[in-house]
Amino acid sequence: MIKTVIFDLDGLLIDSETMGFKIYGSLLEKYGDSLSLAEYTEDYCGHTASDSMARLIAAHSLPITHEEGMAFIDLNEREYISRGIPLKKGARELLKFLYDEKIAAYLASSSTKLRGETILKNNGVFEFFKDGVFGNEIKNCKPAPDIFIATQRKAKTPCENCLVLEDSEAGIKAAVAANIPVICIPDLKIPRESTLKLTKCVLSSLDGVIDVIKKENGENTAV
Repeated sequence: MIKTVIFDLDGLLIDSETMGFKIYGSLLEKYGDSLSLAEYTEDYCGHTASDSMARLIAAHSLPITHEEGMAFIDLNEREYISRGIPLKKGARELLKFLYDEKIAAYLASSSTKLRGETILKNNGVFEFFKDGVFGNEIKNCKPAPDIFIATQRKAKTPCENCLVLEDSEAGIKAAVAANIPVICIPDLKIPRESTLKLTKCVLSSLDGVIDVIKKENGENTAV
């Protein structure tokens, strides 16, 4: 029986990859360069902002420090967040379902707590989450299992009664390493087939998660 659902944030719960593509592209434009969606999808989707910035600077020989690049990202992202980063399809309905069914929702994101909570509040879904674990609270980022182990322990729910929702290859591997079942809802970059085989199932949107939980929980979940 599923008692706790653990959500990734970027690319899973919110449409942040579109924002990332635009911000990284605008940084390159400052130096007379450009970024294709294909390059962004292949090289930057599913990675931490710090890792992606290091890759961007190296790949495009940008004459800036890592700190300067991160400051640019932070400034521009704050503007996007203030305007509102939209939830992915089916997110609000799923969170409402979990809340009504008394199934705990937790956030597990490499984001900062302030950023994560601000995004949730701006979208009016903060109250649906019981708690969360953020990047500064763990030692190793995905694909290491640290964040999911920490979230599972905070929820005090056995691994077999938890469910992770992820879009990225690194996230799937992290959930598997933490011994927690995982569903993949791919974003721009679809994980490799060998990684997808590690999941409980692959869905096109968060809409389908409700049916999976109803089937898993049987009569214990209201129709």
